[in-house]
Amino acid sequence: MVSLEERIQKIEERNSKVEADKIWETSYTRRILLILFTYLAIGVYLQVIGIPDPWLNAVVPAVAFMLSTLTLPFFKKLWFEKIHKK
Repeated sequence: MVSLEERIQKIEERNSKVEADKIWETSYTRRILLILFTYLAIGVYLQVIGIPDPWLNAVVPAVAFMLSTLTLPFFKKLWFEKIHKK
């Protein structure tokens, strides 16, 4: 049987990992990387299919993604207050 101390240690390790994941999910580093990767992926795709000015046109979806990530915390809070508590 696992000792109480070992179980507590495992719980503390798990909690530490969960806290780190939460910090990463809300970090600006993650958001910037996602915007950059979105821009690059769409730019490459638009270039491959022959759209004029693919890198300029790739800005629109990247900015839209950025706006969605910035507004999601607001809507999450609203959802918790209005819907989830019911």
